[in-house]
Amino acid sequence: MEFLSKFPVMERTTLMELRKGIDLAFREFSRAYGDGIEAFFDPLLFFLIRLEKLLLATPWPIILLVLGVLAWLGSRSWKLVVGSIIAFMLIGYFGMWKDCMATVAIITVCTIMCIAVGIPIGVLMARSNRVEKAMLPVLDMMQTIPSFVYLIPILMLLGIGKIPGLIAVCIYAIPPVIRLTNLGIREVDKETIEASEAFGATKLQKLRTVQIPLALPTVFAGVNQTIMMALAMVVIASMIGVKGLGVPILRAVLNQYLALGLFNGLAIVALAIIFDRAAQEYGRRIQKHRGLKR
Repeated sequence: MEFLSKFPVMERTTLMELRKGIDLAFREFSRAYGDGIEAFFDPLLFFLIRLEKLLLATPWPIILLVLGVLAWLGSRSWKLVVGSIIAFMLIGYFGMWKDCMATVAIITVCTIMCIAVGIPIGVLMARSNRVEKAMLPVLDMMQTIPSFVYLIPILMLLGIGKIPGLIAVCIYAIPPVIRLTNLGIREVDKETIEASEAFGATKLQKLRTVQIPLALPTVFAGVNQTIMMALAMVVIASMIGVKGLGVPILRAVLNQYLALGLFNGLAIVALAIIFDRAAQEYGRRIQKHRGLKR
């Protein structure tokens, strides 16, 4: 009866040896390849630092003007333009401008990186059922594993700094753009694809002129979700050296500063709302332009 009441477990010494073996193997891997991996991401670090310096060196009225233009191009809504400018003015007025620009820089770089890597993977998944079956468990793991767990191997491999934080944010944020790119291409009407084949279109031509254009609204929904998840990861990434609005929030949590955490948290919410509304409106415009009904 003891067998039924007590679940059989591995011996404690064996389990400890297994854990030590995994840790030692990863440390050896880090010593052997850590510097090479870090050097591979040096161009990305250079771009991030330059973008952050550019945003901080640019006069704030120009930043607000560019922000308003981008909000208008994305949404064609004066309400969003005015709301975005007011939100950024309040962020600056409450002394969060520098941290906000650092957050905008890392979110911009992460989004570009996720799009550059995620959309091709989503296209491959849509074109091959084998690739889709292989990638789905990986995406499930990336979306369900606790975000703090990402930090352990990245810290062991690369240490503390901007690049480890950037990689952690990208790993956390990239699944939506991959999934929705795959979904958008697979949902393209088969009759439309057959019509393009009847006109002699090659696989590449079908993808470039039919499938991707018709899947763009869904792809932009994935990009939108990627931006939201990147913003959500900023606070956790601040633990390993990522500058921005997450650093004051982390300090507020450690020292129980309610006002500091609240102000910076609301600044992240404002960024999320601005990016979300602009991306949604742009997706709707694409659908309307292509004669699709939401």
